[in-house]
Amino acid sequence: MSSKEWIVPDWPAPLNVRSLVTTRHGGVSQGPYSSLNLGSHVGDDPAAVLANRARLGEHLTGAPLWLEQVHGTRVVDAARIGADIHPPQADAAFSRQRGAVCVVMTADCLPVLFCDAAGSVVAAAHAGWRGLLAGVLEEAITAMGVPGGRLIAYLGPAIGPQAFEVGDEVRSAFIATDPNAAAAFKPSSPGKWLADIYGLARQRLAGQGVERVFGGSWCTASDADRFFSYRRDGQTGRMASLIWLD
Repeated sequence: MSSKEWIVPDWPAPLNVRSLVTTRHGGVSQGPYSSLNLGSHVGDDPAAVLANRARLGEHLTGAPLWLEQVHGTRVVDAARIGADIHPPQADAAFSRQRGAVCVVMTADCLPVLFCDAAGSVVAAAHAGWRGLLAGVLEEAITAMGVPGGRLIAYLGPAIGPQAFEVGDEVRSAFIATDPNAAAAFKPSSPGKWLADIYGLARQRLAGQGVERVFGGSWCTASDADRFFSYRRDGQTGRMASLIWLD
């Protein structure tokens, strides 16, 4: 791996906060998982996944806490869980300890990284529409124990608003929790809507007082060269979004 094969978040995080987002480049996986697939649950050769994770690990100052993501709202402490046990079922992790690496995997869902302005706590959340609706971002903020006004958020690569088609039930569910969510949906075809997951996340963050929000300019589904996309390909790999205190 080289620095050309990942994204360094462009946000005003404190100097002791380190973060990166992988792309599909820089690994050894083959076929639909080519090449830096980091997901062990998608049908890739386990040896290739281990090799890819080892390559990633060379650029970290600690071992990442891999999660078994279930589109829920559970948040775990990366420092307390540790990295040498079976991955916990959770969709977000936070840490106040140096070297404890929070990580979420995605291939269309929205990864959200958090830190506070003082550089004392970080978090990573996996926000597909189900988790976003259920409150995974709010739960991550609660676990961090810092008022929203003191937090900075970064929206990593996710499916863009021109590609994320959903049904009436998804739109109705978001509007039922917040009528302002209607602005994040545009009609597509009968019974279908194009959803702006970045816009929905920004609304949720604003509701928690998080005003400094960065990123959110990619579309994983339309950039096949750079990103894995489950919506586009079905059988595919996973990118990782990571954050830790140095």
